[in-house]
Amino acid sequence: MPRYKLTIAYDGTDFCGWQKQEPYVDSHTLPRAARPGADGDVGDVPVQDAMILEQLGTREGETRPRLALRTVQAVVERAVREIVREPIVLQGSSRTDAGVHAFGQVAAFTCSPRDYLGEQLGEQTPVRDVGVVSDGIAADALADASSAASDSTGQASGRGMGWPVERGVDRLLRAVNSRLPDDVVVRAIEVASHDFDPTNDTVAKAYSYTLHVGEMRALRDRRFVHQVREQLDVAAMQAAAQHLVGEHDFVSFAALHHGRLTTVRRIFSCDVRQVESADATSTRRVRIDVSGSGFLYNMVRIISGTLVEVGRGRAKVSDVPAMIAAKDRRAAGPTLPPTGLCLEWIRYEKALGTGH
Repeated sequence: MPRYKLTIAYDGTDFCGWQKQEPYVDSHTLPRAARPGADGDVGDVPVQDAMILEQLGTREGETRPRLALRTVQAVVERAVREIVREPIVLQGSSRTDAGVHAFGQVAAFTCSPRDYLGEQLGEQTPVRDVGVVSDGIAADALADASSAASDSTGQASGRGMGWPVERGVDRLLRAVNSRLPDDVVVRAIEVASHDFDPTNDTVAKAYSYTLHVGEMRALRDRRFVHQVREQLDVAAMQAAAQHLVGEHDFVSFAALHHGRLTTVRRIFSCDVRQVESADATSTRRVRIDVSGSGFLYNMVRIISGTLVEVGRGRAKVSDVPAMIAAKDRRAAGPTLPPTGLCLEWIRYEKALGTGH
């Protein structure tokens, strides 16, 4: 059974995050999604119509209908399923939140090693496109395939299920991208080892947070930056960032109810620098880059909020070690909005044959 590794980039603005979500909803109420307020606190706001992927209706044994929210996992999984014509499950590495972007998200799926249905039928019977988004209807998809296989018409007009390695990853890449919307693209597809786990095999990942500094609003890349009107002391922010490097208990820099058994993480690097602006204005851009073995919920956004407080002069460089030692969320800075956050890359052991 071939396993494929995908490197995915997306504009997270109109997605309800990476992970598939299928909440209950009645005829009068739309579900609500977590979004940060202007003060950095996380609140919930109604999901917009554009963020609903599909009306799923009522499942067996349930009395309330469900919606499939528009998530990156659901959209890409649907595209892959339409190409390989079987109910694959797309497993992602990082569960980015609503509004968070990615340049190097990694996911993987396993499918059939050959057009096995077509082979068994002597290429006599087409298999209908599956095109499902819910794991709950995987059995229905297989039933559809079986139904097609037992069709008595015997017309030869299609292929079977699966994607053999011999067919080539370049063709698979083009096919999947042809089914995706404009705000998500698969940058690369590679053949992975059969036991490759994009979540648990991760050895390092990196995020960036981009600040638009100045009074004039961003325009061309407004979806990818967070505006800070006050001028920032970048040198102080860089000095403060160095206190975060190393292995620490980062509970002060994690959202409450983070759900992790341990809050100890290792930060490999944390750097703050000025970068070029996409707009020819008097504003400037400041970018925070953080790499580490793993991150807690909202950790990079809280680190960024803390460094902005240092840049504004509201906190001192020497305050950061005390924030870490406090092990108290109230000791660190605010949680910045998801707008400026981007998952840059994820790395794996070379032995997997899938590392960057």
